[in-house]
Amino acid sequence: MDNSGENYFEIIQRNAELTQQNSRTCKKKLGHLFHFLGQKLKLLTEKSILWQEQKALLIADLHLGKAAHFRRAGIAIPQAAARANLLRLSKILQTEDVQRVLILGDLFHSDFNPEWQDFENFIDSYPDISFELIPGNHDRHGAKSSLPKKKLHIHPDELHMPPFLFSHHPLEDNGSLYNLAAHVHPAVRLQGDGRSATRLPCYYFGKSGGLLPAFGNFTGMHTIRPKQGDQVFVITEDEVIEV
Repeated sequence: MDNSGENYFEIIQRNAELTQQNSRTCKKKLGHLFHFLGQKLKLLTEKSILWQEQKALLIADLHLGKAAHFRRAGIAIPQAAARANLLRLSKILQTEDVQRVLILGDLFHSDFNPEWQDFENFIDSYPDISFELIPGNHDRHGAKSSLPKKKLHIHPDELHMPPFLFSHHPLEDNGSLYNLAAHVHPAVRLQGDGRSATRLPCYYFGKSGGLLPAFGNFTGMHTIRPKQGDQVFVITEDEVIEV
């Protein structure tokens, strides 16, 4: 199909609408409703959490612009792959009840690149949703001076919303609040029959802090080693499963 007459966001919107129209014929993806600290957290297969009481979507580590970074290094990455992150986010915003999007760092991967404008156009189309960033290490690489501050609210390094304390890097001292963080790109290794094993991204909830999986493509994963008493939910293509 020739999309030369459409801008990037029009393509995203059209594809999302088609996906929504065809949802009845598609296999339903099953999230997991996690009751935690008196709150209801919907753990989505799209590697994001819907905090239902606050109507807040928690996402982390989008690393927008990483595909362009690879292409500059001579690694061929299709443009459609670079656009997949915002397409997935668009699908969530069209199907879930969201008033705030809280991004726990590393929204962008590097200095200013075309995907910044794509993101600015994207948030323009959701005027009733507040987009908020808790900066990560990649967001500090010259990014703060170029971010669309009138459209994207930038918090300090920590955001206190009891019973949670949100940050990009996991905190060692989080007081009485439960620290939900990112940065690690957590995954667990599951042993199959015989010698077969697979790694899957996961949500991790430890004694005093938890980790969100990386939302973005091309982010990689880091295998964690849960301790006894920790709660881990692996993410497959179609469901979220506690292990």
